[in-house]
Amino acid sequence: MNQLELLKKHTIVVLDSGDIEVIKKYRPEDATTNPTLILNSALSEKYDFIINNAVQYAKGIGGSRSKKIKNACNMVSAGFGVEILKYIPGYISTEIDARLSFNTEQCIQEAVQIIKLYNDLGVHSSRVLIKLAATWECIQAARQLKDLGILCNLTLLFSFAQARACAEANVFLISPFVGRIYDWYKKLNLLSNYCWETDPGVVAVRKIFTYYKKNMYKTIIMGASFRSLGQILELTGCDRLTISPSLLDQLMMKKGDIIKKLDAKKISKSKDKPIPLSESEFRFLHNQDAMAVEKLSEGIRQFSADQIKLEELLLERF
Repeated sequence: MNQLELLKKHTIVVLDSGDIEVIKKYRPEDATTNPTLILNSALSEKYDFIINNAVQYAKGIGGSRSKKIKNACNMVSAGFGVEILKYIPGYISTEIDARLSFNTEQCIQEAVQIIKLYNDLGVHSSRVLIKLAATWECIQAARQLKDLGILCNLTLLFSFAQARACAEANVFLISPFVGRIYDWYKKLNLLSNYCWETDPGVVAVRKIFTYYKKNMYKTIIMGASFRSLGQILELTGCDRLTISPSLLDQLMMKKGDIIKKLDAKKISKSKDKPIPLSESEFRFLHNQDAMAVEKLSEGIRQFSADQIKLEELLLERF
């Protein structure tokens, strides 16, 4: 057996791609997208049918130019999601506009609209995870959306404070960004005597996993944004891991046994959960982590920039 097959014995493997042809190739359990992946796929002529359908949908709804562009963007995201769901049995994660990351009510409205689009396209909301940046505002939006039957994937997660707040809000799933945490430490030359076991991204997910399982939180942990096979294999046993096509290829090519590094059954359970963080406590604790503050802000800026590029692409089609 190759290492991908062995990994799947301990962890649900998710594909991180918006390319439908890649989805067909790997047939993962779930798939995740983000504005950058959607933009890259939208630039390919083979997906013109999704773009054209979105533009026609927005024209039919009418309204101002900004409203048409917004509706078209949401339909593009839903359109890619619907196509991807034809080839996977589980969830598709669809991200909302990152520029809404600090507005709880607007996040809720956007999520409801995207779920309605999926419903109109014949997809039940139980197959869709709405991706939100793990800001305080988005975490509260996810809490309220769950009451509406809409499940969320809290992304751009870098600090332990973010992970705690998500669990306390009973968020469905979180995506700690292993590779981007690693990038920050590498950029500042803080990785002397580096090994995969002590990789800062790996250590962050291991800490979250232990804390969640100890306190019996139901929130699913899905490690994301990997840079190497070593990072992935050190998190064997994590609830889910979302992996890029290039790293999946490497796993498929490698032989050799792998060891289950994370095992919830070996973690002693606590009788009492910690007292939930207040907003001010969350903001202070998150602020104490310079890496998390920088990477969360950078991620929101990057996804916002790619959202704008997608809007500009759609505007040309109008």
